[in-house]
Amino acid sequence: MASYNPYQQSPYPQGPPSQSQYGPNGPQSQYSGTPQAGYGSQGTPQQDQGYFPPQGQAGVSNDGGMGGLMGQMGGMALGGDAAAPYRPNKKKNRHAYHNLEQPSGPPQAFGAPPPGQFGHTSADTSQQYGTDHPYSGQQVTPAMNQFPAPASAPFSPGLQAPNQAFGQPSQPNPTVAGPGVSQGKVDPEQIPSIPRFRDSAAQYYLDHVYPTMEQHLPPPAAVPFVAHDQGNSSPKFARLTLNNIPSTPEALTTTSLPLGIVLQPLAPLQDGEQAVPVLDFGDVGPPRCGNKLVCNMCTFPNDVPPEYFAPTDPSGVRVDRAQRPELTIGTVEFMVPKEYWAKEPVGLHWLFLIDVGQEAINRGFLQAFCEGVLLALYGDHQQEEEDGEETNGEAPEIPRRIPLGSKVGFVTFDRAMYFFNCNAKLDQAQMLVMPDLEEPFVPLGSDGLFVDPYESKSLITGLLQRLPSLFSGNKAPEPALLPALRATQAALALTGGKIVCSLSALPTWGPGRLFLRDKNDLHGIDTERKLFQTEHAEWRTMASKMVASGIGVDFFLAAASGGYMDIATIGHISAVSGGETYFYPTFSAPRDVERLTKEIERTVTRETGYQALMKVRCSNGLQVSSYHGNFLQHNFGADLELGSVDADKALGVMFSYDGKLDSKLDAHFQCALLYTTASGERRVRCTNTVASVSESMPEVMRFLDQDAIVTMIAKEAATRMTERTLKDIRNALTEKTIDILAGHRRTGSVSHPPGQLVLPENLKEFGMYILGLLKSRAFKAGHEPSDRRTHTMRFLKSASPLEISLFLYPRIVPLHSLPDNSCFPDPETGHLIVPPCLRASFGRIEDGGAYLVDDGQICLLWLHEHVSPNLLEDLFGPGNTNLADLDHTLSSLPVLETHLNAQARNLIAYWSSVRGSKALTLQLARQGLDGAEYEFARLLVEDRNNEAQSYVDWLVHLHRGIQLELSGQRRKEEGEGVGAGLEGAMAGLSNLIGR
Repeated sequence: MASYNPYQQSPYPQGPPSQSQYGPNGPQSQYSGTPQAGYGSQGTPQQDQGYFPPQGQAGVSNDGGMGGLMGQMGGMALGGDAAAPYRPNKKKNRHAYHNLEQPSGPPQAFGAPPPGQFGHTSADTSQQYGTDHPYSGQQVTPAMNQFPAPASAPFSPGLQAPNQAFGQPSQPNPTVAGPGVSQGKVDPEQIPSIPRFRDSAAQYYLDHVYPTMEQHLPPPAAVPFVAHDQGNSSPKFARLTLNNIPSTPEALTTTSLPLGIVLQPLAPLQDGEQAVPVLDFGDVGPPRCGNKLVCNMCTFPNDVPPEYFAPTDPSGVRVDRAQRPELTIGTVEFMVPKEYWAKEPVGLHWLFLIDVGQEAINRGFLQAFCEGVLLALYGDHQQEEEDGEETNGEAPEIPRRIPLGSKVGFVTFDRAMYFFNCNAKLDQAQMLVMPDLEEPFVPLGSDGLFVDPYESKSLITGLLQRLPSLFSGNKAPEPALLPALRATQAALALTGGKIVCSLSALPTWGPGRLFLRDKNDLHGIDTERKLFQTEHAEWRTMASKMVASGIGVDFFLAAASGGYMDIATIGHISAVSGGETYFYPTFSAPRDVERLTKEIERTVTRETGYQALMKVRCSNGLQVSSYHGNFLQHNFGADLELGSVDADKALGVMFSYDGKLDSKLDAHFQCALLYTTASGERRVRCTNTVASVSESMPEVMRFLDQDAIVTMIAKEAATRMTERTLKDIRNALTEKTIDILAGHRRTGSVSHPPGQLVLPENLKEFGMYILGLLKSRAFKAGHEPSDRRTHTMRFLKSASPLEISLFLYPRIVPLHSLPDNSCFPDPETGHLIVPPCLRASFGRIEDGGAYLVDDGQICLLWLHEHVSPNLLEDLFGPGNTNLADLDHTLSSLPVLETHLNAQARNLIAYWSSVRGSKALTLQLARQGLDGAEYEFARLLVEDRNNEAQSYVDWLVHLHRGIQLELSGQRRKEEGEGVGAGLEGAMAGLSNLIGR
């Protein structure tokens, strides 16, 4: 096993410390076993492609626009295998190169006996999977970038069986209490488990590749995997809700399932995956529908351009197909000619707009933001240079963290604006003051405001280090934000770019001033939804101008003592422009400094494009019915406009039928994203996805993507928050869940007794995800600040399936009972041995325990009041034996040479790599001491909390609704509580069977 350096900051690729002390041949670790044996308690203690009625697509007026690019985008038809020969009489041969024959058993009833055991992530996979096991297949090498061997067999959740309580003896089928049942209850061990499902899938994809054409059931979104693009885009870029589509709208209506696709065009790739190929066809541009070919989107035959012609082999396939990535790869990029330019492409211009008001200074937000910008631009090399490390008398060369050609600029603001000239020819940065708020202008030329950050490194470093002291005497508490945004938009109007803005107080000064709108008398009534959108015309106009100029805006908002920030108005600009809003509702330095700096670093260093247009196409017989996400669309049918687009953003597209699909043909979907890269190249990224068409409803139900369905429902529900009351949305979510599960009983499981709750094989965890959605801050009943609701709403609209999956159901790991080898690399495979996660219920929490809880937004370290002093010392260092004496501002674990400390840091480092845009930093939640304990309780989503019922009660309610629907007695809810009548429903669940 590799040696371990306990002082490394990212330790998980390393081995455990001191084999003689902690290794397999050394003494048994004190951390293994139960808490009692190690760190035990110290005391006794009709289908409209959506579930809402159709709504008109709200247009946003704008006198700008993006030239004639939308018309040009409409002319781009970038199909997949575009040069396939035209053979109209051979429909059966016109499928894509894939086979959907996949092993799958019949739908299991809830709690039916499992077909076999399935080991956990830390198990020995060589014993777990035989050579003939359906999970067996190609192994993943540490740096795989080619796939010469056959792809692995499909991962079929239908073949899984629960590892009973992680190795515990199997439990009997659950029983329930109610009329006619003397004793018993629903056994939580027997209901579908999200942690169990994620862990088994993660174990499988450690050693197997996901082949995108051979399989059509993608891995779970929260699981890392390596995809082999075989002409169908990776699920990381595009996820269809149904990978086998009904041929008629009537058939789809019977399922109540949404037909849609979740698109994340710039999604990051995992190590070992092939980079998206970039193709340059010169002035001709990307190949379009042509001669003797049939477009797989519109099925129209036409001529192939002479320069693109190639003969075909006896099977009708182009002889050069294998040498053309655009014909064999699902996701490709094309360089585009000048006719697709709205302006001359240049490297991405970053403009940092920094709040220097009194609140930012007093709370340490200004200093933390400056540190984050330095980290983003120069990384850890900045600290090395400050420490005086030199090579041959010269400062070490700093690798570029933003592409060559990118530039940065700096503007600060309070009641005025301050522009900084950081030209490398100067000795130090120069400041120019702009006091005019009514008609602000840019007092600097572009060569002074925007500079190469590495040529002007000393000036930028000096400026950012001096800013807190430069404005330390500032007594202006009210920032003038809108005038500052107008000035920065003018500065970037000619080039486009990205604005990164900090703000620490409600902008109540100057034009566009805001005021307190969130009053308690507006909560819980119809007008509450007005709090979730801006009613300020000037801010709407500013958002439209940003998009027209090709500018995206990211906000970092730190509320003063949890005060009101009107995120609905301020965040509207970031939402419309394709940016992101980072919200710190109770920012506290130094606790939140590390999180802020890491998230600024993520914003600057992730793949980002700007001045973007997006168009989505689909096969004949289907049409786009709605979009759900953060973008600008002037009228329905127009291209989506985005000032910027980055690796973490996703949107949903819903489809409806405008005819009947031919089951002998595939259905094709394409997303074309026209954008300028951060390095200044104008490209179009083409993401192609294929699905089969079927007249068999059981076949349709076999290829459902649970994560895509949940994501689409969440995005549509978030879209409706400005149109409907929260109560109506909660009821609609409940009814939609019942409709989907009842639709499955009608179409796919008619052989089961009506008293059984039978869940679709690939939607077993669907009910829990919807319950988590109902408990989220966006939709939960009861009082919730409008800033929190609005922030969550916009997050759901732009978040990826990965982020939404973690957000709706967190991962929880007990630190006090980790096995010796957990969180260290497997000595044979090199993979990190990840411990199993617990179900999110307080019933799984042990006295004296220590738990890491991560929902993709925050990470809590919850410590029981009777936690062992030995555990505290091993986690936090010698002398830390008292829970009350721990530093409540802690945001990361110290680096110690202890086994448990290394395990915890390795696990945190691993979780950081399977996450979205939010940084993973720790926040202590000590039982009875920290307010974060309430957040911990909120994340236990299987319990009764957040003004909603428990997981067991929720399943009982769903089962009652399904029974009523099948018997024709169901009445749609009209505002009554979802928990009504649970006692009566219990009797009908006496035969409840489940997984």
